[in-house]
Amino acid sequence: MKKTWIRIVVVAVVAAAVAFWVYFDKQRLQQDPEQQLDTTLNAMPAWQVLKEQEPALQKRIREQILTMQKAGESEQHIIDVIQPQILSLQMSRLQYAPDANVVEYMKANMEQTAAIQKVSDDACFRFLYPGVKGGVNPMRVLDKPMMQRRMQADADMMRAAYGKNRHTVTPEERATAVADVRPIMKELADKYGEAIQLLQTPEQAVGKEKLSCDMVQDMWAKVLKLPEPKAAGVIRLAVSELD
Repeated sequence: MKKTWIRIVVVAVVAAAVAFWVYFDKQRLQQDPEQQLDTTLNAMPAWQVLKEQEPALQKRIREQILTMQKAGESEQHIIDVIQPQILSLQMSRLQYAPDANVVEYMKANMEQTAAIQKVSDDACFRFLYPGVKGGVNPMRVLDKPMMQRRMQADADMMRAAYGKNRHTVTPEERATAVADVRPIMKELADKYGEAIQLLQTPEQAVGKEKLSCDMVQDMWAKVLKLPEPKAAGVIRLAVSELD
């Protein structure tokens, strides 16, 4: 029972937490690829944190992007290759970030998800589950202020994980998070019935894109209504299962 409840949350957090960082204008890149790429990435707050905390990873990602761009790879393919590396690092940092930063990180993700769904249910589904129908670059469909808020939340969380208020996860926090998740998932199961299984099997949700997006947002809205320490504990528990 325990693993079933947690696994559903983990699938959803993978979908919700993904941040598409890589965005560039191909025409301008072709004129001066390295300079334009550096200009674009250096404008991203979290890229600056990556330089500070993980310079070897930052250098490797930059070289990957340039190599793939020069090989003529599509923008979305480059995003799909780079995205998991950034996601893995962020999931690790969430374990050590203070409660407020963890919660703000997820709020920013949900704000982004809701805005993408206003564009279309299909775009929302592609954003949440890029492995099913192919991804979407939110920087192509969302306004700059929203993307800046999202990227600043990423950077603040990553920097805070190294700060003086660095968090330590305890067994008690994990146990509390498991207990806090159960009534939320029970409430969702009562509301959506068997459809809630689509959170585990999004490949079966093609044609049910709106329902899938609604359930993901409904779930995280309930988590985020918990007191801040409890909400942060659930988020940390979910992403810890990714390792």
